[in-house]
Amino acid sequence: MQTSHKHQSSASVHSMVHQPVQEIESCCLPHIQILENNTCSDGGSQGTSGSYQTNKEQFYTLESFTLTNGFIANDSPSGVSISSNRSPFSPQGSHSYLSDPHRSPDNAYGSPVSGSSSVDDGNEFMYKLRELERTLLEDSCNCCFQSGSHQGVSAQGQNWIEMVPRLNLKEMLLYCAKVISEGDLLTAVDLMLVLEQMVSVSGEPIQRLGAYMLEGLRARLEFSGSKIYKALKCEQPTSSDLMSYMSVLFQICPYWKFAYTSMNVVIGEAVANEPRIHIIDFQIAQGTQYMYLIHALAKRHGGPPSLRITGIDDSESLHARGGGLHVVGQKLAQVAATCNVPFAFHDASVSACEIEQEHLIIQPEEAIVVNFPYVLHHMPDESVSTLNPRDRLLRLVKSLSPKVVTIAEQESNTNTSPFFHRFRETLDYYMAMFESIDVACPRDDKKRISAEQHCVARDIVNMIACEDAERVERHELLGKWTLRLKMAGFTPYAMSPSVINAVRDMLKEYNSNYRVLEHNGALYLGWIKRGMATSSAWR
Repeated sequence: MQTSHKHQSSASVHSMVHQPVQEIESCCLPHIQILENNTCSDGGSQGTSGSYQTNKEQFYTLESFTLTNGFIANDSPSGVSISSNRSPFSPQGSHSYLSDPHRSPDNAYGSPVSGSSSVDDGNEFMYKLRELERTLLEDSCNCCFQSGSHQGVSAQGQNWIEMVPRLNLKEMLLYCAKVISEGDLLTAVDLMLVLEQMVSVSGEPIQRLGAYMLEGLRARLEFSGSKIYKALKCEQPTSSDLMSYMSVLFQICPYWKFAYTSMNVVIGEAVANEPRIHIIDFQIAQGTQYMYLIHALAKRHGGPPSLRITGIDDSESLHARGGGLHVVGQKLAQVAATCNVPFAFHDASVSACEIEQEHLIIQPEEAIVVNFPYVLHHMPDESVSTLNPRDRLLRLVKSLSPKVVTIAEQESNTNTSPFFHRFRETLDYYMAMFESIDVACPRDDKKRISAEQHCVARDIVNMIACEDAERVERHELLGKWTLRLKMAGFTPYAMSPSVINAVRDMLKEYNSNYRVLEHNGALYLGWIKRGMATSSAWR
C-alpha cells in the first residue's frame, strides 16, 4: 500500500497536493486537473463593513514564511488580499504559569492523568458508525445508494480495488471529494469501496486520518452528515472515559498547553498592578488553565490580588466533567484556598452565542480580562446568520473595556471555503496533527485510538459532511481574526519576550519538530513547516 512513511514530514505531504496524480491515472482514473492551477473564492465572508477575498486557493504553512530578524515571519499572515473592510519561564519566575508538564493538574483539559478507562480497538467504533449509517440510509428517500448501486462494485471499481497497493491514499481521498463536489455520485461510491481497503484506525497517520475523512465523505454523500454528527454526539462515551481520552491528547500534544502558557503569562503581565481581577472565560472546560494561574498570582510581590472568574459553559465540557460549572468553581476555590488567593466564581450558564452583558455581572474597579481558548471558531458568522454572533460577541467584549483579551485558535481556513477546498485544507491540517500524535504514541495504543476517535474524528466529520448552521467547526486564519478584531475596535497587544520564552521552555518536553514563532506580536505554534495554532492578545 502506497501511503506516507512513518513520521513523513508534513512538508512532503503538502507538496504532494500540487503534483499531477499520475499513479491514479495509470490505474484507470481520469486525469485529475483539480490538483493544478486551482482558483477559488473564499466565499466573500462579509464583515460589519467589508469582505475578504482570495484570488486563488492557498495553503497556509510555516514553509511560506520568510526569515526576518532571526524569526520566521509571514509577509501576509493570512494570505488574504483585502479589498476593504469576517490545551513557564520568564525573568520574573513566571514558570509557574504552567508548571512541570509531567505534573499537570489532575483534570488537565478535562481528565485525570491517573485512572483507567475501557477502550476498544477501533473496530467497535467503526461497526457502530456503519450500522448507524445503514439505519439513516434506509430512511433517506433521495440517496443514490437506494438504486442498488451499493450492492455491487462496477468493473472499473473492481479494477481499482485490485490495484490498491499501487494507489496513493491521499490522492484517492482528494479525487473522491472532487467527484462528490461535481455530483458524480456513482464514481464516488466506487471510490469509497476502494478507500475502505486503504484506511485503518491503527495504521500510519494518513491511514488513520483517511478513515475519518472517508466517514465524512460517506455521510455527505448519503445526505445524512448532520444526522450522523448529532448521533455521534449522543452516543459519546461516559464522562470518565471522555476525560481519559482528553487527557491522552493533553499529555502527548502541546496544543492546549501552548494556549494556556501564553495566555497566562500575558494575563499576569497585563494585571501585574491590579488589586482586583475579573477573568471572563468563554470555554473554561475543566478550569485547568486557572489552576496554573492561581499559583502564579499567589507569588506576586506585595501579595496576591482578589480574583473572580466567570465561566461560560459548553455541552462537551459539561459532559466530560460529569457536572455543571459549579464543579469547576469548587475545584478552583480549593486551589485558591491553598494558595491564600481571595477567590470567587460566577457560573454563567448560557451559551456564548446568547451571552449579554448582564450575564457577566461586571463590578466597578475590577480589571477585566477576557479569554477565548479555541472557541471563537464555533461562533456562527455572517455567512451562517444575519445576526452574525461572531462579530456581535467581539463588539460586546470590546464594550467592557478589558485590560486584555487573549485568543487561541487553530491556524486553518475552513470557514467559508467551498466544499472541495475545505476538504483539502482539512486533510492538510489534520495530516500534520496526526503526524504529531504519531511520534508520541504507539500506533496500536488503544487509548490513543479512542482519543482520536472521540476527540478529533467528530470535528473532522462535521467539517466535511455538514453545511450551514449544522457545521459548527469554522476555523479562520489569524489574518482574518485580525480583520474582525480591528473592525470591532480592538488593537493588538504585543506579547513580551517572556511569553515566547515560556512557550519555548514548555515545548522542551515535546518532539523537536514543534516550533514556536513570533510575528507581529502574535505567536504561531507549528509542526515542522505547518502552522497549527496561534495565540494573540488584544485590547
